[in-house]
Amino acid sequence: MTPPPVHRHLSPAAAVRLLGAWHAGGPAYAALADALRQSVLAGTLAPHTRLPSERELAVALGVSRATTTAAYRRLRDVGFAVARTGSGTVAVLPRPASPSAREAGGDAPAGPPAPGVDDVVDLSQATSAAPPELHDAFARALEALPAYLARGGYEPYGVAPLRAAIADRYTARGTPTSPDQILVTTGAQHAIALLAGTFVRPRDAAVVEDPTYVHALEALRRAGGRLVGVPSTAGGFDVDTFASALQRSRPRLAYLVPDFHNPTGGTLTVAERAAVRAAADRFGVTVVGDETLTDLVLDGPGGGPAAEHDAPPPFAGDGTSPHVVSVGSASKTFWGGLRIGWVRAHPDVVAQLAGARGAVDIASPLLDQLAVVELFARRDEVLAGRRATLRAQRDVLVDGLRAALPWDVPRPAGGLSLWPSLGAPLAQAFAGAAAAEGVLVNAGPTFSPHGSATDRVRLTFGRSVADLERALPRLVRAWGRVAA
Repeated sequence: MTPPPVHRHLSPAAAVRLLGAWHAGGPAYAALADALRQSVLAGTLAPHTRLPSERELAVALGVSRATTTAAYRRLRDVGFAVARTGSGTVAVLPRPASPSAREAGGDAPAGPPAPGVDDVVDLSQATSAAPPELHDAFARALEALPAYLARGGYEPYGVAPLRAAIADRYTARGTPTSPDQILVTTGAQHAIALLAGTFVRPRDAAVVEDPTYVHALEALRRAGGRLVGVPSTAGGFDVDTFASALQRSRPRLAYLVPDFHNPTGGTLTVAERAAVRAAADRFGVTVVGDETLTDLVLDGPGGGPAAEHDAPPPFAGDGTSPHVVSVGSASKTFWGGLRIGWVRAHPDVVAQLAGARGAVDIASPLLDQLAVVELFARRDEVLAGRRATLRAQRDVLVDGLRAALPWDVPRPAGGLSLWPSLGAPLAQAFAGAAAAEGVLVNAGPTFSPHGSATDRVRLTFGRSVADLERALPRLVRAWGRVAA
């Protein structure tokens, strides 16, 4: 068997930061193996990374070498590490069809058999199943496609019907918008990365919420940004602290999630939105509002099912501020496989971003854009079904956790995720134990620019009710492993 390549090294100090509070009880070697495995599954420890030597890791963590030796052996046994001659122990992802992959969850405590990797319930990814209208949207898009075949197929700004549909949607929400203020991107993440690469230079400050969307943090770090965190909770956002951060750090860019915040679930009030826009204009800072979750409002004012008019007001307000940029996406509103997003900004910013994208992808897939045009035409119908489904899934997960665990589990009014408090700094340990039980969750520090939120985990509810009901007893067993 060919040994795996080694693409990077994990230093002992970096391993300590990555693992956090990994040991909360039980055999130390098992907890350490769980934490490392969860890091691989969560993507925070990339495959083909050489781990510190057993001796170095033991010294860094303050444990015996026997502990790290046994932990590495367990990782190899379940397929998440390989011993490579000359390179020590290398983290890998197991092959799905291999015996190691099938046995990856076989170290659960006594009780029902722990699931294997092939039986994982993924509550770490904020996506959900496609709506039934998707197939018909692509069929109609194929009918519209011949009108574009005589041209080259590149539309750097996006196809005209989609830009018009997006602009009309902003206008209907109260932000007058013209198509020349819209740039279609290959998903919202592409939009965020474009904005980060365009506005942020190495060592520039970038203000973000703490916690916030993990891939936005990655994009800003990749651009060389120095992250300045402003506390954000489900209970509110401190606009005064935000304004102070803009004044003191003089960032080139600030990034916020104003609606059903990922991960906390909070939503900015009308007054807070106005204060953010005023601060952006006062200090001349470009502030990006990520509205990818705006359409996923689940509760109305009285707590019943939401209607279309219950969605939060637009982040850009009347749209006159040149410093406010909005980002949206079809991925959360319709389906994650539709890699179509957009930016709403001043036409000069749109032109600047369109020029910058040539180094990445030139233009977004044309057929997908035409399918999104069709979905926009049936938007109310599609969203009514999605909201009902997500509301039911959210309630199953919230009610199940509240009944079985001593956590503080808020019920968010929209979005795709929960942000429960564990009551103790056990996030990393719990995420590792949950992975061993066959459920993927995100540890809170992943979402923090400064590694805080050690008492929080994020669980998404985009999976089916059946999947969520399978996950609940596993989560209970995982909590038993770390809270004993």
